[in-house]
Amino acid sequence: MSLEYRAAVLHAVRAPMQIETVAAGPLRGNDVLVRIRAAGLCHTDLEVIAGSLRYPMPIVLGHEAAGIVDEIGPEARGVAVGDHVILSWNPHCGHCFYCDRDLPILCEAYLAHGPKAVAFDGTHRTRLANGRDLGQLMFLGAFAEYCIVADHQAIAVAKELPFDRACLIGCGVMTGVGAALNIAEIGYGDTAMVIGCGAVGLAAVQGARLAGAGTIVAVDLDDKKLDLAEKVGATDRINAGGEDVLAAAKAKTGGRGVDVVLEAAGSPASFRTSVEAVRPGGQVIWLGKTDVDSEVGFRWGSLMAEKRIRRSSYGGARPARDFPLLARAYLDGKLLLDELITRHIRLDEINDGFAALERGEAIRSVVMF
Repeated sequence: MSLEYRAAVLHAVRAPMQIETVAAGPLRGNDVLVRIRAAGLCHTDLEVIAGSLRYPMPIVLGHEAAGIVDEIGPEARGVAVGDHVILSWNPHCGHCFYCDRDLPILCEAYLAHGPKAVAFDGTHRTRLANGRDLGQLMFLGAFAEYCIVADHQAIAVAKELPFDRACLIGCGVMTGVGAALNIAEIGYGDTAMVIGCGAVGLAAVQGARLAGAGTIVAVDLDDKKLDLAEKVGATDRINAGGEDVLAAAKAKTGGRGVDVVLEAAGSPASFRTSVEAVRPGGQVIWLGKTDVDSEVGFRWGSLMAEKRIRRSSYGGARPARDFPLLARAYLDGKLLLDELITRHIRLDEINDGFAALERGEAIRSVVMF
């Protein structure tokens, strides 16, 4: 039985998304049909729109979402109709070379199928009205009234968690908080610096706070974002437009540099600053990203002193474990999510939402269905 629903379809780089009626066929195997209730606008989606992240088109973007399970396939496990779920964009097989080494973010099936904009089994689940196959970004395609995912991508959470807060956990919050808690070895009382105070950076500030950092230095070019950083846990702030970030880092640490830098700005300048600001023996976690073909330069001397640099795409996520914990942290008042939402929009306002994101006017705009 075919299901028809509305989705925002991107047909070409830099073209406006079109709200169209699309169709999906019957569920297969471990498929789960989720009725989307909220979806966040993320910079990764914007990278596809801008062409710096290449995907086949037409495609439905959206990979930070929450909703309700409407139907499950004949082999689906661990989820039931009516569950409130946060969606994970990192399905993994559990038995390949990388999954066996506890690196599901590098799952061979995930990496093989992801660039094709297909479902986790390598096939399409949705199509346009004319019958043409329709891609789904990062195994989701959540800028739509429905999406079909593998069962282990739909993580049940407490039903009292509002959908607009829940969706944030699926990408930006998991990436930032997880980087601080799961990837960085932040010790109690350490000095952490977060460069870039968008959604991921603000989540990283909170992760550093939850990890017990004594000093959390927020760095950005926008004073309003720095105000938000202080609200969610930063103890110090640096406006990189008018202050010397490296001099400030040294001044706050007796000349050594900070213990941990969480880079979430995604620019060649911020990557370079991150390795200059960290102390010898300290850690740099890169969360931001730039065009996949860009070259980034470093001063060799800044890399010499036993500094450890790691790239983290999803904060070491184990969604089945981490999503419910982050949901509970919000409900208990320990994780602040309300402050990350700039505005709520309708699906037909999505192009305006991305224009605001590109101008730096929004932390998170959330599409409400």
